[in-house]
Formats: sequence, structure tokens, C-alpha cells
Amino acid sequence: MKYLNDVELANTRRKLSELEALYRTHEHEIGGDEELRDMTMESLTRLINQLKEEVGRSEAHLLSH
Repeated sequence: MKYLNDVELANTRRKLSELEALYRTHEHEIGGDEELRDMTMESLTRLINQLKEEVGRSEAHLLSH
């Protein structure tokens, strides 16, 4: 299992924050291709969850050492 170093962890937190803001921006969007919007939101959700897991694992690893 790979843990993030301090710089990677900071960058991952920044990316996570940006993705969460993007999700909130598009969460209530209407019009356009609904199927494409749904796929985009699902993709954002998966990426957000993945980054949260990486941050959580790395923070837990740093706290245990």
C-alpha cells in the first residue's frame, strides 16, 4: 500500500477540495444531456471517494508513526 508524503498529501487535499467544489457547482445543473451529466457526476463521485480514501489512509499512517 502506498502512502502519500507531505507534499503529495497537500496536493491531494487541494485536488479533493477542487473536485468537491466542482461537484457542488454541477449538482443542481439542468438542461443539456442528462445521461452525460449523470455519468459525469458518477465519475466525480468515484474520484472524490478515491481521494478521500487515499487521504484517510495516509493521515492514519502518519498518526501511527
